[in-house]
Amino acid sequence: MPYFDAASAAPLHPVARQALLAALDEGWADPARLYREGRRARLLLDAAREAAAEAVGCRTDELVFTPSGTRALHDGIAGALAGRRRVGRHLVVSAVEHSAVLQSAAALDAAGGSVTEVTVDRTGRVAPDTYAAALRPDTALAVLQSANHEVGTAQPVAEVARECRAAGVPLLVDAAQTLAWEPAPEGWSLLAASAHKWGGPSGVGLLAVRKGVRFAAQGPADERESGRAPGFPNLPAIVAAAASLRAVRAEAVAEEARLRELVARVRAEVPRLVPDVEVVGDPVRRLPHLVTFSCLYVDGEVLLHALDRAGFSVSSGSSCTSSTLEPSHVLRAMGVLSEGNVRVSLPMGTAAKDVEDFLAVLPEVVASVRERAGAPAGTPAAAGGEARELVLDSLGKRCPIPVIELAKVIGDVPVGGLVTVLSDDEAARLDIPAWCDMRGQKYVGERPAERGVAYTVRRRS
Repeated sequence: MPYFDAASAAPLHPVARQALLAALDEGWADPARLYREGRRARLLLDAAREAAAEAVGCRTDELVFTPSGTRALHDGIAGALAGRRRVGRHLVVSAVEHSAVLQSAAALDAAGGSVTEVTVDRTGRVAPDTYAAALRPDTALAVLQSANHEVGTAQPVAEVARECRAAGVPLLVDAAQTLAWEPAPEGWSLLAASAHKWGGPSGVGLLAVRKGVRFAAQGPADERESGRAPGFPNLPAIVAAAASLRAVRAEAVAEEARLRELVARVRAEVPRLVPDVEVVGDPVRRLPHLVTFSCLYVDGEVLLHALDRAGFSVSSGSSCTSSTLEPSHVLRAMGVLSEGNVRVSLPMGTAAKDVEDFLAVLPEVVASVRERAGAPAGTPAAAGGEARELVLDSLGKRCPIPVIELAKVIGDVPVGGLVTVLSDDEAARLDIPAWCDMRGQKYVGERPAERGVAYTVRRRS
């Protein structure tokens, strides 16, 4: 069964498996102890740190291992904010950062600090000058991901780093999605990553802090990992993480070129094979192995289950599911369609045949999901009815039902007529304008209603 969700967790690399098994035998002792077993464990830990530091491009005493990438982000943000508390309590992040960053930002805001979220364009990319404009004299820290985990767009980290350096603000880079493919971007002050993104075992993150960056680790003092990651280290997992990082970086050049070609084929073929699809993210400045697209008139969770039954493990960049009923914050910030969102992220070694098989089954799977949802089969009819305006009550109905109902009735008003959709689903704020763009209709705007929000569309054709 093809696994296409490497952006969530890459399959364990063979080198990681070998290193893990070996370290279980050799690295079980406390590396802080001076007896033979402890010294052996310490040698393994030092070798792992050296390998990871080489991949990151930092000194060994600048890098510590954490229990996860999320922990690295939380600790990195908290430590940098505390170290620069005399400067201020202002944090700058992009609107499409990983939820771990946004959770830290929310905690700062709740504690009386302030946060600025820098907007992105429709591809999910920040503009360096817009980011620079968010920096203030009281800015303690700025955070920017190297590439987005949902849509694959690469961020202009080097340019933003120059702006931060000119303003005297340290920049924390979340390099979780790119460290397997390329050296860390230039200009970072702090860097975080997660081993399971590059084929290492889960439960290992890394946090690097450049010398000279003011940093005050939070929580009770601990003698391990420079006081920045308390507790007994999971040495076998750390050894496996470092070994696999070195291995995947050695394979990255050849695999990047090959996977980029496969992803380019998906980007080109999906809109040709499946009607009413929007491929999102930057088409050029992007991760080599990831492509995301959204399908009109499709519930994303239903589509993922249908693809799973067809033999393909994919994920969704959108969280518009029955459990959350909220569209993805990344797609919301980009202003793109959130319906039927599918993220395909190819692990290293993915066969071209698996991609071709996916493209072969996708049209039928999408069509069957749309048919079960009662979606329209084609474009709205050219001939309209006599009504100049229709009000469509979609209250209590979740995405993509309000858009499906809109598509069904748009032909019942003449050209120039209006359809107003009443909806209490947050996703409608993204999906109705996106539908208008894709189907050539005019989105008039929204206004508060007695219940929910009224979204008005004018028929153009």
